[in-house]
Amino acid sequence: MAERVSLSSMLAKSQQELPVKTMKDSYLEVHLPLGSEPQLREKYLTFHNTVRFGRILEDLDSLSRSLNTSMFTFPLSVLNMRQHNIYPNCDIKFTGHVTWVGKTSIEAKMHMSQFQNGAYSSVLDATFVMVARDPENKRAAFVNPLKPDGPEEEKIFQEGEANKSRRVELSTASLLKVAPTNEEREIVHSLFLNTLDPKTVSFRSRVLPPNSEWMEDAKMKGLEICHPQERNIFNRIFGGFLMRKAYELGWANACSFGGRRPNLVAVDDILFQRPVDIGSLLLLSSQVCYTEGNYIQVRVHSEVFNPLTRQHNTTNVFHFTFSSDHEVPNIVPQTYGESMLYLDGKRHFNQTVQQ
Repeated sequence: MAERVSLSSMLAKSQQELPVKTMKDSYLEVHLPLGSEPQLREKYLTFHNTVRFGRILEDLDSLSRSLNTSMFTFPLSVLNMRQHNIYPNCDIKFTGHVTWVGKTSIEAKMHMSQFQNGAYSSVLDATFVMVARDPENKRAAFVNPLKPDGPEEEKIFQEGEANKSRRVELSTASLLKVAPTNEEREIVHSLFLNTLDPKTVSFRSRVLPPNSEWMEDAKMKGLEICHPQERNIFNRIFGGFLMRKAYELGWANACSFGGRRPNLVAVDDILFQRPVDIGSLLLLSSQVCYTEGNYIQVRVHSEVFNPLTRQHNTTNVFHFTFSSDHEVPNIVPQTYGESMLYLDGKRHFNQTVQQ
C-alpha cells in the first residue's frame, strides 16, 4: 500500500494533461489455442465435453483490463451471444478496443470468434465499462481522451454516448429508488389475482396456477472461501473468478428449474459494487426471477460475510438470461419484494432479448 500511495503524486490533475489516443492505440488480439493444445483444452472442458463458459468470462474480464492497465478499474459488462455452440476443439480469437471515453470512465468492446471450417465465425460480443481509480482506490482518476478517426469510429463513439445515457436512465429508474410504472403495477396485481383461491375468495389464500412455480422454490445458494490463489495484482479477489462462480451457480439454478441443460443468451449489467478481500467468505444466492416461454432470467447476488463481526456486505449483482429447448414453468412471486425482483428481471430480459 505504501508503494501505491507514492504513485498518487504521478496522477494527472486534469484530463487535458493526458495525451489524446485513438481506438487503434488500444486494439488487442489474443488467441486461445483450444484446437492445437490439448493440455490447455482440459482447463476449459465441462463434463459434457463442451466449453466452460465461466472460463470464457474470466478471459474476457482479464483482456478488458489489459486495454487500460494504468488504472485500477471495476468492470460492468453486457454480453450477447451470437451462437450457442462453443466447440472445445477449435481455436478461439478475442479482439477488442476502447470505444468510448468520459473523464474517468472507459467503455471497451470485446469480440469473440472461433475457427471452424477454415474461417472464423462470430460467437459473442461483450461491452465492458471501467471506472478508473487512484492507486489507493479512494477516488476517481482521469483517463486519456479518445479521438475518433473517421465516420465509422465516430459512429462507434456515439453508440458509447448512448450507452452512457442508458445506464444513467436505468440507474435513475431503479426499483430500489422509485416505484414501478403504472404498467408494472398492473402486472403485479394481475399476478396476485391469478393466485387467489376462487373457493375462499380471501386475500390470504393463495394457490399456485397450473404450469407454475413459486419464486421462493427457485433458489440455489453457494459459498466460496476466497483464497490467495485467486487474487489480482491489487491483492483483491480477481473479478473474473467472481464472474465464473456466479455464472456456474446461475447455470445450475436454470438447469434445475427448467429440467434441461440451458443455453446462455445474454449477460446484462454485472455490477461490481465493492472489491472482495482475500480470506472473505463469499455467499452467492441465485434466484430465478422471471420466465417467458422457454427463457429463464436468473439473478445472482453475492455478498461477503465477516464471521467475526457478523456483517454482510453486497459486492456484486449478476443478471443472466438462459434459454431452454422447451417451454419452462412460469415463475410466480408471493411477496412484494419478490414482485420487485420479478419486475427487475423482466426489465433485464426486455433489454437483452427483446431489443
